[in-house]
Amino acid sequence: MKKGIFISTSTKAPVCSIPGMSLLCCFTICWLMGCSRKVAEVNLPYETLQTFSLPGETEAPDQWWQAFEDPELNLLVDSALASTLPLNAFWYQFQEARALVNIASSARVPDVFLQLQSGISRPEPDFVGGENTQLSLRANYEADLWGRIRYSIHAEEYRFKASFYDYKTAAVTLTGEVALAWFRLKATNIQLQLLGEQIETNEQVLALIRNRFASGQVRGVDILRQQQLIESTVQQQIALELQKEMLENQLSILLGQPPGELLEAPAQLPDLPPLPLTGVPLQLVNRRPDVLSSFYRLQAADREVAAAISNRYPRLNLSLNAALRSNTLIGLFESQAISLGSSLLAPVFYGGRLRAQVNQAEAIRQQLRYDYGQTVLLAFQEIENALIQETKQLERVEVIQNQVELAEKTFGQLRVEYLNGSLAYLDVLVTLNQQQQLQRDLINAELELLEIRIALYRALAGGFETEREPMLEEEP
Repeated sequence: MKKGIFISTSTKAPVCSIPGMSLLCCFTICWLMGCSRKVAEVNLPYETLQTFSLPGETEAPDQWWQAFEDPELNLLVDSALASTLPLNAFWYQFQEARALVNIASSARVPDVFLQLQSGISRPEPDFVGGENTQLSLRANYEADLWGRIRYSIHAEEYRFKASFYDYKTAAVTLTGEVALAWFRLKATNIQLQLLGEQIETNEQVLALIRNRFASGQVRGVDILRQQQLIESTVQQQIALELQKEMLENQLSILLGQPPGELLEAPAQLPDLPPLPLTGVPLQLVNRRPDVLSSFYRLQAADREVAAAISNRYPRLNLSLNAALRSNTLIGLFESQAISLGSSLLAPVFYGGRLRAQVNQAEAIRQQLRYDYGQTVLLAFQEIENALIQETKQLERVEVIQNQVELAEKTFGQLRVEYLNGSLAYLDVLVTLNQQQQLQRDLINAELELLEIRIALYRALAGGFETEREPMLEEEP
């Protein structure tokens, strides 16, 4: 159904009017505004966790990696945030979302067109030809009486916010990957240093065995067993050298650089910082950028439902057309015409398409509702898992430290007995191998403890800003 009410004026013709037009327009506007839909509140499909298993000790810094007090790590993270390629891609996705908001917002104002036409016609038998020039200004505007345009703009604004937090999520992920690669590189250097010392110790033991073999005190098989231990240690050293090269390459890529020279990682791991405060679970996870991104996508989907419902209502369009027309360019301003119009377009039959679009938008909203709930639950899980893992890993590190001390004492005692000729070499070899393996296990356990803490910081992260990051309040 389409209805049109037009008023036209010109310098050569009287103004035409339709009685009661103002009353009809007012009635139509009031009726259409009654069709406007209020946005429904979103009920979230999860129960709130009240407390975490551990409360924590101290407030973690917004730039969580600074808690390790590692200047080299701080430099690497700053460099990665400024130049890594995937993060740059997320930044421009965010800029794209900003542009989409501006595009959607343009529907709030009229579309205005200026057109200039000029032509020459040939004389016909009953027509006098000549120059024909027209300058026209046209404006079209849709009155957003029930909020379809407004809801669509709100949906784009929420997607814009979600895209911003996608960028933040990528930044948090990047900082975690840089910290992991850096500490793994440090641990690898510690392992290489330890293996060098162990190889030196094993060669000293081999020299001792050879001296005893020359004097007929031991069998030749003892030499072979010690050589086998040395070769096994060298094999592990080669594997760690390969791992070091790969970690350096990984770190280079994270910094947005081709594989090459990096800072030399000191062979020392930092002490574990105090446990960060966990606070109220729901308030804490609502700082996480991935949770906020999911939330704003849900809000956008809710506004899309409102827009789809509003799309089933009639549309009121207003138009203005002003023209200057003359057979000569000089007399262009002597003939003027202005027309005002409005049209009401109401959907009558679309084969169920409009209703299906509403159902589709509602289904998407429900999907994102459950996705948001799952995102929050997974955030709870990540934090709680990290807290439990750290508690148990601390216990494990302590146990391995005790094992290392016992193994060192055992080896020292057995070595004395072996030198005194009261013990076979095999017992010494087994104990030495166990001691060296426990020393390597301790380094790995300390690294795993730092990795767990990094996972906890990432699970709690959400407050730091990158250098080029605008304030979210600066909406487009």
